Amino acid sequence: MHRFYCPDIADTLTLGEEDSKHCVKVLRMAEGDTIEVVDGNGNLYTCRITMAHPKRCAVEVLDKQSQPPHWGCRIVLGIAPTKNLDRMEWLVEKCVEMGVDRIIPLRCHNSERTVLKTERLRKIMVSAMKQSLKATLPQLDEMTPVEQVLAEPMSGTRCIAYCDEMLPREQRRTLASVYQPGNDVLVLIGPEGDFSPEEVQAATTAGFIPVTLGESRLRTETAGMMSVAWIHAMLATLAV
Repeated sequence: MHRFYCPDIADTLTLGEEDSKHCVKVLRMAEGDTIEVVDGNGNLYTCRITMAHPKRCAVEVLDKQSQPPHWGCRIVLGIAPTKNLDRMEWLVEKCVEMGVDRIIPLRCHNSERTVLKTERLRKIMVSAMKQSLKATLPQLDEMTPVEQVLAEPMSGTRCIAYCDEMLPREQRRTLASVYQPGNDVLVLIGPEGDFSPEEVQAATTAGFIPVTLGESRLRTETAGMMSVAWIHAMLATLAV
């Protein structure tokens, strides 16, 4: 069944213009056809088309189900956007497909990109949410200074991953050894130039745990995706 996104579907009973066009003109769906609509807040609606208009496709709700995130905890990724925006778009898409609750674009001392237009990223997130059959749209923050994120209160595990050799490797722990599956988790990933020594010091002072993602030096977007994938792999052990 085709799935669409409309945050206020329960009130308007009408798809947005973009989804209406895709539904009626591209998919050639007609009155009486059944579709799925998610509101991005964890609700899945089964609907019947009552007016197949390409600009305002109207529906009636046949059924509503709560479909909260299946991972059962809060996963937050703070990451400095890459200079090449395509890599950031790829990261956002894959993280939403796997499952993430919030993505915080970080502005750091060594950031290659200090301005980020989030409109296109949100569209990619909506598409990834629908494609991966989720009903909750993750929160995407505007570009945020890393110092602000360090000061933000959050329960659970807070980690910072970086490559600098200022901390001997034997003092750094793996994400798998630090994270207790089921707890909320925030992982910070720095820019191409890595976090500055001052930022790492500020993070550890704020209670963040220095972690390593393995022996290989990873690109920023790879490190971000690997962090989320690693967390989901550990969460999967709870279901075994």
